[in-house]
Amino acid sequence: MRASLQRTFSVLTLAVASLSANAVASAGPTNAVSVPAWLYPLVPSAAAATVVYDTKKRLHVPGSKVTFTEAQLNDLFSVPDWQPQSHAVMPEIVAHGRAPEVYACGYCHTAGGQGRPENASLAGLPAPYIIQQVVDFKSGARRSAWPGPYRPADGMIHAATYATNQEVAEAARYFSQQRLQSHVRVVDTARVPRSRVVGWVYAAMPGKGDEPLGERLLEFAPSATRHENRDDNMEYVAYVPLGSINRGEILATTGGNGLTLPCTACHGNQLQGMALVPRLAGRSPTYLLRQLLAFKTGARAGEAGVLMRPVVAKLEISHMIDLAAYSGSLAP
Repeated sequence: MRASLQRTFSVLTLAVASLSANAVASAGPTNAVSVPAWLYPLVPSAAAATVVYDTKKRLHVPGSKVTFTEAQLNDLFSVPDWQPQSHAVMPEIVAHGRAPEVYACGYCHTAGGQGRPENASLAGLPAPYIIQQVVDFKSGARRSAWPGPYRPADGMIHAATYATNQEVAEAARYFSQQRLQSHVRVVDTARVPRSRVVGWVYAAMPGKGDEPLGERLLEFAPSATRHENRDDNMEYVAYVPLGSINRGEILATTGGNGLTLPCTACHGNQLQGMALVPRLAGRSPTYLLRQLLAFKTGARAGEAGVLMRPVVAKLEISHMIDLAAYSGSLAP
């Protein structure tokens, strides 16, 4: 499987070279870029303190007949599966993990692999690609661009460190067989609601008005309660600067007159993925933006990082926002 992945990366390296030999030849350390704090919404320390969860009250989400208690929804070794009919039977490592070290894969990535803004959507990704990412997390070749603690990425590194090869292969096979459904609506705007952080995303504060978006990309949970209850059927809203989607399309399809390399060359038409190269269409824009920054800063330094280095070398944060906005706006 790894040999197959290596062959695919070799082919893509040649493709990138044919697109822009100069860009690849000059693909040394990329220009420094600031990693913005707004892209890594952290749960306030007071809210992260030890909490005693309710074990009796049954909670609901729209469109599901299943119920869970607050304690069940916060059990890292049991997936809150609100829509059991929407996916295949989960293997043990996805549904329950392996206590005490390996959390249930589906807890963060959801039962059907749809993911949430703070972590990856795995549904439909090639199994060898998923396996390689876990290998990179374990080796240190993949980490967050944020220099401080960031629990979504830190938790993935922890799980990758202790998961066995067989467990990783089972999880990768399962997620690769699921179908990705977009759960984000991209809105270009000049202003956004004033917000608070809930579970690594933003939520509007009713009655508090709005504020300029500026040069930011903010992803909101339209219902803080549904997000906290891990409702994997909820649609998020990603607010992007005016014109971002159109500018991103130009960059992704043409390279923007040498500013970057066309994303479609490797990620396929409409960014649907190609061979072992992942799909970008319909994925969380904030997740995609964090990955572009990780490539830019060298936090993702594995084989994919080498290929992405010339792509991000000249990009500023505004360009990355545009690319993430366009990718997220496409249907998977």
